[in-house]
Amino acid sequence: MEVSIGFWVGFIAFVVLMLCLDLFVFHKKDETMKVKTALLWSLFWVGLAVIFNVGVLVFAGKAKALEFLTGYLIEESLSVDNLFVFIMIFGFFKIDPKYQHKILFWGIIGAIVMRAIFIFAGVAILNQFAWVMYIFGAFLIYTGIHMFFEKDEKEDFDPNKNLAIRIFRKIMPITDDMSVPHFFVRKNKVLYATPFFIALLVIEVSDLIFAVDSIPAVLSVSKDVFIVYTSNIFAILGLRSLYFALSGIMDYFRYLKLALAGILTFIGFKMSVNELASELGYSFHISNFLSLGVIVTLLTLSIVMSVAIKKK
Repeated sequence: MEVSIGFWVGFIAFVVLMLCLDLFVFHKKDETMKVKTALLWSLFWVGLAVIFNVGVLVFAGKAKALEFLTGYLIEESLSVDNLFVFIMIFGFFKIDPKYQHKILFWGIIGAIVMRAIFIFAGVAILNQFAWVMYIFGAFLIYTGIHMFFEKDEKEDFDPNKNLAIRIFRKIMPITDDMSVPHFFVRKNKVLYATPFFIALLVIEVSDLIFAVDSIPAVLSVSKDVFIVYTSNIFAILGLRSLYFALSGIMDYFRYLKLALAGILTFIGFKMSVNELASELGYSFHISNFLSLGVIVTLLTLSIVMSVAIKKK
């Protein structure tokens, strides 16, 4: 899909506008977002993605619209698992819920920049070295299988053991003072980082690790930079609202990790098989339509299981 510079500028301007409205108009006060409000905002962001997808359908055709929708669902479903990490991070640092939205906002800004770097680099690598598709595929299969057998490690969760945090502590002093919701405070002419900034740093690092899984997964659907990037950004824009919505309905996603394990394994298999078939000259191809069906089915089953099987 060839996109003019005007489309890129327009899309980036749209993202900046929505972020500014979100922070300085709709959520300019530090307050806890209620579950019902969060659900409505989540529907709003999903609605924007649907409208954009319709635009892709009109201007670029069914194939590109299917690529966008599949990529969006992959990113959105994988994002849900990452949000549980955010919940543990805020719990560990004891961040008051009314200040969490601000931290998530700046976390989203960092995620948008990282996605751009990862996506442009990933597409460039795949266009130059097609065999890298096998590496991505094998990595996703490994990640999926590992996720399936991974044990719950919430009790051992300690962001202070993170390498980035340990390095940062050697660069700048950190205070435990949380009396003001600022990332940095100055005491006796010395600048200190607060737990608010450390929580933001841990979120950025976790999102960087998360992107290592999600970007190859979306690249299995499309190598179109515009489609991949826009589908990622629309999924990311709704993360803040989705986070506050999930905090109230977590029981509906108890088996989500099993669904994500199946999705990653399937996508890794698809990447490898499609690339092999292409090299051997076979017409066999696992379509994006089938991928979309598998993703929706696994996510639906995980929610149904979460509701049907009572929590011990």
